[in-house]
Amino acid sequence: MSNVSHARSDISGHPDASEMRARHDRVMSGRDVALVDAPVFLVGLYCAVSPWVLHFTASQPALVTHNLVLGIAIAVLALGFTVVPERMSGMSWAICAIGTWIIVSTWVVGNSPDTGIVINNIIVGGLAVLLGMACAGVAAKSRST
Repeated sequence: MSNVSHARSDISGHPDASEMRARHDRVMSGRDVALVDAPVFLVGLYCAVSPWVLHFTASQPALVTHNLVLGIAIAVLALGFTVVPERMSGMSWAICAIGTWIIVSTWVVGNSPDTGIVINNIIVGGLAVLLGMACAGVAAKSRST
């Protein structure tokens, strides 16, 4: 019987070792932004389900759809940060814009919202703005180094 097992050798002898190392460093440099992806994802999920958590589906139908769509958008951006962080770092400011709109839209989209809805959207929007700024700051720091 012949020996078909391959002896393991050090990868430093591989002809593409330097290119593989450079690609690995490039990919991992964008992972700093991804540290915030889980909180951003959770904020997006909560924004999407908040109409049912706070039971304002009957009193504010326009805000129900609004929060659902924007929550899904935030969650999708967070997933993008997880999958391709090096390409999504420019989208960090979009989370800030969405968060600002969530705060303002409470009065624009809503029809005389009660205090619970206002406080909910201010907290969710504020968290989105803060996390978006954190993503943008980390992305700017990783680009400058």
